Amino acid sequence: MQLPVRSALLLLLLLRARGLRAGERSSSAMEEIATEKEAEESHRQDSVSLLTFILLLTLTILTIWLFKHRRVRFLHETGLAMIYGLIVGVILRYGSPSSSGHDKPFSCSQEDRPFTTLLVNVSGKFFEYTLKGEISPGKIHNVEQNDMLRKVTFDPEVFFNILLPPIIFHAGYSLKKRHFFRNLGSILAYAFLGTAVSCFIIGNLMYGVVKLMKLVGQLSDKFYYTDCLFFGAVISATDPVTVLAIFNELHADVDLYALLFGESVLNDAVAIVLSSSIVAYQPTGENTHAFDAAAFFKSVGVFLGIFSGSFMMGAVTGVVTALVTKFTKLHCFPLLETALFFLMSWSTFLLAEACGFTGVVAVLFCGITQAHYTYNNLSVESRSRTKQLFEVLHFLAENFIFSYMGLALFTFQKHIFSPIFIIGAFIAIFLGRAAHIYPLSFFLNLGRRHKISWNFQHMMMFSGLRGAMAFALAIRDTATYSHQMMFSTTLLIVFFTVWIIGGGTTPMLSWLNIRVGVDPDQDPPPSNDSFQVLQGDGPDSERGNRTKQESAWLFRLWYSFDHNYLKPILTHSGPPLTTTLPSCCGLLARCLTTPQVYENQEQLREEDSDFILNDGDLTLTYGDTTITANGSSGSRTATTSLDGRKTKSSSEEALEHELGTGDHEVTSRGTRLVFPLEDNA
Repeated sequence: MQLPVRSALLLLLLLRARGLRAGERSSSAMEEIATEKEAEESHRQDSVSLLTFILLLTLTILTIWLFKHRRVRFLHETGLAMIYGLIVGVILRYGSPSSSGHDKPFSCSQEDRPFTTLLVNVSGKFFEYTLKGEISPGKIHNVEQNDMLRKVTFDPEVFFNILLPPIIFHAGYSLKKRHFFRNLGSILAYAFLGTAVSCFIIGNLMYGVVKLMKLVGQLSDKFYYTDCLFFGAVISATDPVTVLAIFNELHADVDLYALLFGESVLNDAVAIVLSSSIVAYQPTGENTHAFDAAAFFKSVGVFLGIFSGSFMMGAVTGVVTALVTKFTKLHCFPLLETALFFLMSWSTFLLAEACGFTGVVAVLFCGITQAHYTYNNLSVESRSRTKQLFEVLHFLAENFIFSYMGLALFTFQKHIFSPIFIIGAFIAIFLGRAAHIYPLSFFLNLGRRHKISWNFQHMMMFSGLRGAMAFALAIRDTATYSHQMMFSTTLLIVFFTVWIIGGGTTPMLSWLNIRVGVDPDQDPPPSNDSFQVLQGDGPDSERGNRTKQESAWLFRLWYSFDHNYLKPILTHSGPPLTTTLPSCCGLLARCLTTPQVYENQEQLREEDSDFILNDGDLTLTYGDTTITANGSSGSRTATTSLDGRKTKSSSEEALEHELGTGDHEVTSRGTRLVFPLEDNA
């Protein structure tokens, strides 16, 4: 009897074990199916989120066409993108149901710091989790439960590493050198000194606002003086894209356009380096937010080091690209040439960030260097492709950022809106911009022949919009209470300036009587007449002499060196190095001079022949060689004109050709003579 009983018990145990194993396999299979479904759902939501932004951009483009067709100027394309982003944000926030409720807090009281990656053991299976940020205890139950809203909330690094580089590079690559360099001194003053003044004025005023908030009980967490200065640096980054687009469409005054464009281009670079320097401010001692002279000068050193290092990195990358395109046969393969140009330009940003510098500054000066040197080495197809490629990328990236701004007003989970802080920020920005524009313009006018008039100053004051750079700087760090409040306020400021100030640009131009419909190559007469027109009515001589006089002296100092040495080394243009380098460097000159230089030399002669026609003779001057109409030639250093004066050297002529100008004492028969009434040297 005992044997059958034991056999029955063993059989029951075996059946039970098999059942348990079958149950485990079934449970495991169910878990795998659930995991696959979650992965498919996540993939679908990713596709929907990207499709949402593509549809937003598509709708924006179609509406832009309609506005251009109807000549509507009260709202710019960036304002449209923000409106569409707001609409989609409202729909996602209030129209889509919560799709996940699996968040559960775990206590790790034994640990004193957060981990970047966390491995969690769930029933013998390990799952990996990554750190997203800190959540205050009061909001532990308000974590976003909508997966769709989580998907459309991008990592701030996406803006810096993907969307900002084409915007900043395009600004440098499409720079109009003639008007920019003519106003270079004023642009540098507004961008560097003006941005620093604006930052410190806004920062100190906002510190007073924070003290007021603390006094009335509206401040619920820490807000230090350095935080106020950081906000001043962030909000000092102007982005008058709306105003500049209207200026370009209406052909507004070219000098006003150059001042605003140049300031905004360099101002972004200064603002981001300034904000990094403020973050690097770390006084020694117990109070880490008190003033410390050593820490202050260290921050100044950080500012200079980061800016100069970023500048050098961008310029060196541009020079390397120019050398590669010059000494290879890439121009025979335009597709490869364009691809290399694109990758080298974009990698400048990432290389600078990886080395601890600022990618915005590096990619800006890389774009300027590429336009000045590399562009001359590209094939005709690659020149067109690179211009169009970065123009399209700039357009899409900029409108994507503005669309995301509208979306972020409803999808961002850490908004802190304080009425006192917001009103104080608007007042501080107005006063900071006024202290930035008017005093600097007064001092600049003391040394300018063509003064910055009051209506120009009022327009520059009015055009201090905030945009993509301020938003990107503010969203990059929203971990603390103060930074969350700054981000929410920055978002509202961008909305107001783009919609209200951008929409009022056309009426303001009319009210200030600023010229529109101006030919970019036609300049207004100088305020202090230095030349007298004796006969004829063409504007060329006035334009040429005015540009020559008002080109920044710093630019003219290095231009001769650039024209005679750098351009011949880095490009296929300029005078051959065999004519500019000493005879002892003949071997090096022949190695660095390509055959295309001599071909371009003949082309330059043909292009310049119209500028040096005399009534009795045709004289071409290139380097030290003179060729006359009767075929004679000779070596000389200067050519004597009809009035007995010596003509310019080749580098001076090239400077005026580069700037689109020329000082034509005598043009073709029947035009006019222009005599200088004073020495402008």
